[in-house]
Amino acid sequence: MVLPIVAYGDPVLREVGKEIPSKDNAIAQLIEDMFETMYAADGVGLAAPQIGRSLRLFVVDASSFSEEEPELSAFKKVFINPKILEESGEEWPFKEGCLSIPGIRENVVRLDTVRLKYRDENFEEKEEVFSGMAARIIQHEYDHIEGVLFVDRINPLKKRMLKGKLQDIAKGKVKINYRMKFPK
Repeated sequence: MVLPIVAYGDPVLREVGKEIPSKDNAIAQLIEDMFETMYAADGVGLAAPQIGRSLRLFVVDASSFSEEEPELSAFKKVFINPKILEESGEEWPFKEGCLSIPGIRENVVRLDTVRLKYRDENFEEKEEVFSGMAARIIQHEYDHIEGVLFVDRINPLKKRMLKGKLQDIAKGKVKINYRMKFPK
């Protein structure tokens, strides 16, 4: 089921997500709904807070970046209760966007490698190292479950310049081609 994506300004986007204690049918359905929602909005990642659920869960599908990074052609993953163990490598600026903040793309500097411990969709524990675009997408979605948005990582002057656009998004004054839920 395609769910509405929560817009900038909703308090759930600022909450630290709660751990998921165990796998159950509700979580399996939520994961399926999150992928369906992400694809309907043409996204490459979606975190549970973006659909109004304050949980430590996000899904990614980076296959759209496979032309630049061929190893991403089958990069579709579920991350339950992830924990970043280490970020390393070179700083790398890239214009990021977010389904909860439509119409805004800004340079965010991140390190290009991340080591992550998480559970997959079968609730099996994993520890992996990701780099390049995969690492960036993971770091962006991880920020969501920590209550951090990409606009928090941009130049403060640039963020002040975006204040009006961000307020418009919170008020629902934005053109989008997917379902959104705006703060009251």
